[in-house]
Amino acid sequence: MKLQTLSITAVERETGLSKETLRVWERRYGFPAPVRDSLGERAYSLPQIEKLRVVKRLMDAGHRPGRLVPMSVDELLRLGEQSGDARRAQDGPGSGAELQSLLELLRGHEVGQLRAELRQALVRLGLGAFVTELMAPLNAMVGEAWMRGQLEIFQEHLYTETAQAVLRAGMHSLPEALAQQRPRVLLSTLSGEPHGLGLLMAEALIAAEGAQCFSLGTQTPVWDLVLAAQALRADVVALSFTSCMNPNKVVEALAELRAKLAPTIELWVGGSAPVLQRRPSPGVTAMTSLIELPDALRQWRRAHP
Repeated sequence: MKLQTLSITAVERETGLSKETLRVWERRYGFPAPVRDSLGERAYSLPQIEKLRVVKRLMDAGHRPGRLVPMSVDELLRLGEQSGDARRAQDGPGSGAELQSLLELLRGHEVGQLRAELRQALVRLGLGAFVTELMAPLNAMVGEAWMRGQLEIFQEHLYTETAQAVLRAGMHSLPEALAQQRPRVLLSTLSGEPHGLGLLMAEALIAAEGAQCFSLGTQTPVWDLVLAAQALRADVVALSFTSCMNPNKVVEALAELRAKLAPTIELWVGGSAPVLQRRPSPGVTAMTSLIELPDALRQWRRAHP
């Protein structure tokens, strides 16, 4: 029976790992180990793709690829369970049951009920606490379930779309920011970073603090960010990252953006990409958690009375 395989372009799309990353890992770690198709192009087996998905999830949780890639799938899944247990131990009392209930609604494809439950939680908690106390740990739980094979990709996409709809509705219910309210925050991701849920969560948290937000969505080139910051008179440019981008490219792009932005404009970056933990560039404020945003806004306002 012919081995079922996918091309490197399809693997990039399915896993979120770039072609460059796949080739580097092949040279450095001997995994993945593609065969060659009739045209001499790389072709990846389904078991390799499943392992790559698990590795990608653990990278998003902050683990280093050099540790992950040599591990077996069983070892990776155990590591994911340990990471999940550690995160849940930090949750507030009683939060685990609510998160599990929401996850079961997603598993059962009860999208309408999931949306209703999230809306009720938004009303109960308020937008800021909804983002930090419910959405952040729920995102992690959904990611872990997908990593363990308990959710399909389409279910994760359903969750993302539902969560984004609830967040946008929550932001629309906020009082309109006055023209003089500051800081004026421009939000986006860099080219090559397609994930937008973390960006929307940051926008919601900033908006809940009364700042003005201008979102460009995902994948904005550096020069367009500079032009937008000038046109919108931004005080802060805020970028969101996952680990799907090459770390060296992240560092280079941030250095370029910092050099081109006016010195008075602050550059804030956040997300799950491990490179952010290494202070990627002078003049860049790196945040590893959304809960740091309100304090950053307060510090900005104290410095700009």
